[in-house]
Amino acid sequence: MSKNAFADAAAVPGCARWEALTRRETGLYRREDEIRSEFARDYTRLLHSLAYRRLKHKTQVFYNIDNDHVCTRMEHVAHVESVSGTIANFLGLNTELTKAIATGHDVGHAPFGHQGERILNELSQKYLGTGFWHERNGLRFVDKIDLLANSYNDMKNLDLTYAVRDGIISHCGEVDENGIFPRKELIDLERDFTAPGQFQPATWEGCLVKIADKVAYIGRDIEDAKRLGFLNGEAEERLRDMARIDNEQVLNTTVIMHNMIIDICESSTPERGICLSERFFGQMTELKKFNYEYIYRHKRFRTYSKYSAMVIHEIFDALYEQFDGKATWMKLEKEAKYCPELFRNFGKFISNYVNPDQVPEEFSREVFRYRNEKIYGNLDSSELYVQAIIDFISGMTDRYAIAAFEELLKY
Repeated sequence: MSKNAFADAAAVPGCARWEALTRRETGLYRREDEIRSEFARDYTRLLHSLAYRRLKHKTQVFYNIDNDHVCTRMEHVAHVESVSGTIANFLGLNTELTKAIATGHDVGHAPFGHQGERILNELSQKYLGTGFWHERNGLRFVDKIDLLANSYNDMKNLDLTYAVRDGIISHCGEVDENGIFPRKELIDLERDFTAPGQFQPATWEGCLVKIADKVAYIGRDIEDAKRLGFLNGEAEERLRDMARIDNEQVLNTTVIMHNMIIDICESSTPERGICLSERFFGQMTELKKFNYEYIYRHKRFRTYSKYSAMVIHEIFDALYEQFDGKATWMKLEKEAKYCPELFRNFGKFISNYVNPDQVPEEFSREVFRYRNEKIYGNLDSSELYVQAIIDFISGMTDRYAIAAFEELLKY
């Protein structure tokens, strides 16, 4: 075990690509008494973002919004931050960059977890001819959707550094791989990324968050499955067998996380990459197989899958039916009398991202204060309107999506 093994390769001032990694698209305002680094500023901007706040009511794996002890998307993010931060500190990597990437890595997740992501992907493929995946949606949210007030109370885009944006879109860890190395080229993140996992992160810190993502969820999903009664006697016995193979008394969240954190610290070098030993990589692979067999494909998810698909489809259809060129605003206002939770809030949402002269008075809320990029332009095409709906739905919490759906039931 070699402490600070990556100190010479960390994304820190003076490194070869420092200026490029800390570059912002439009330049962020500064205060004279600022004491934070560029990456520390990114962390706090993400922490204050609405997309991050909504993670506390988004499904991680198990839909159970009334159970305070079931892991939510926000708790998962906290685990990833803890795992990656601990390892980064030991290896000598930039802990502030690691923390910022970990905090923002899942801000693009749809409601209802990966099931919601699949439904939005189907809708995006059908109406826009392009896929939806949460890593790219995360980049879209931090680049285009989430807004923060500056010192003059003007609402502007987050304008994060390249390194943090890169870590968000490239964090996909669904592909089984060991020995992760950062890519050498700094690509156009918005244009060049066309599929999840297509490119590795550009920094060692991003690579670390990518593997920490898997370390964080594997054990926690087993813990929740036990709590909710998903695991039968056969599954429990298989867990005990896997524990015996690794000379462990149990395989629970803390044991799995601790062992893999230590193993990554012991195994990773700039020559081998960010990696697990053969033993623990094999354990991670077996645990993933276990989770898919006994948890993710469990028959108890069938009702949840059908319900969440119905909720998203009904919300999408209700909003899509209102598109009628310049008359769209009038139709939204008319329907808002009956379903304000959905139609009026959608109108308020899109009013922030269209050219101000297109926003009717009833939907404007100090639009002059919104100095962000107007990504929907004049809202004069069905493609722009559909993109607005997908953005709106993908930002919802499970709780809000259900409230909007139940409002439609009374419509």
